[in-house]
Amino acid sequence: MFVFANLLIAVARILDILLTLYTWIIIAQAVISWVRPDPYNPIVRFLAGVTEPVLRPIRRRLPVFFGGFDFSPLIVLLAIIFLQEFFIKTLIQIGMRM
Repeated sequence: MFVFANLLIAVARILDILLTLYTWIIIAQAVISWVRPDPYNPIVRFLAGVTEPVLRPIRRRLPVFFGGFDFSPLIVLLAIIFLQEFFIKTLIQIGMRM
């Protein structure tokens, strides 16, 4: 049973690292969106390609407040924090109790 516990802990830590990496990608995309970046730049295209599938559905559901500011990155970041604090920590605690 300890093998499954170690596997569960390892998966939780890998998910935590991936969510942290995605957090930084969302932040980079938000900062770049404040300026007018070159749409043909490979970094800009990568950031848009990775973040748009997550941000676009949230943008469609959010009403426009505060002069048209985009709050979808903030909502995604809050969801990532929730996943890290609840789901990941729960997986680690389950793995440690086995």
